[in-house]
Amino acid sequence: MADKKVFGILAEFDNPADLLQAAEKLRDSQFQQFDCHSPFPIHGMDRAMGEKRSPLGWIVAVVAFIGLGAGFALEWWTSTIDYPLVISGKPFFSYQAYGPVAFAVMVLSSAFTALIGMMLFNKLPRFHHPLFYSKNISKVSDDGFFVSIAADDPQFHLEKTKTFLESIGAGKIEIIEANDESKKS
Repeated sequence: MADKKVFGILAEFDNPADLLQAAEKLRDSQFQQFDCHSPFPIHGMDRAMGEKRSPLGWIVAVVAFIGLGAGFALEWWTSTIDYPLVISGKPFFSYQAYGPVAFAVMVLSSAFTALIGMMLFNKLPRFHHPLFYSKNISKVSDDGFFVSIAADDPQFHLEKTKTFLESIGAGKIEIIEANDESKKS
């Protein structure tokens, strides 16, 4: 047991308000590698944790405009260059009809970008995590409110962190040991 590496600490709180206050105190104490776990979203949690806005919205917007341009370019090339047909006296570049297809390409490309970007930014898929070995983490899907602090946080010291969590109102505190899979990733 002595040769086991510590992954981090998991601390349970009584309710969402206590979890929100704990996140603020952890942020103010310069902890960086911590996460809050709750059975439902808690309004203001990202601000309490000091999270920055995700760049994913801007990335999706850029790809959406590229998709819109690609849709228009595809229809222009198809109807003007590749297969020009005069239908009912309309000009080859009849851009009024290009809207629905260009919009569909825009929506499709931005949806795929949002999905893939979310997976990459969240480092998914990760099929296993050391927190899964916790005896208490299963309560998070029903009525548990937890904070986990990773051992690689610059402020992490096992006893000091445990004492700090107790001082801010943590109930059960569990030390999470790293397994072989977590050492690789």
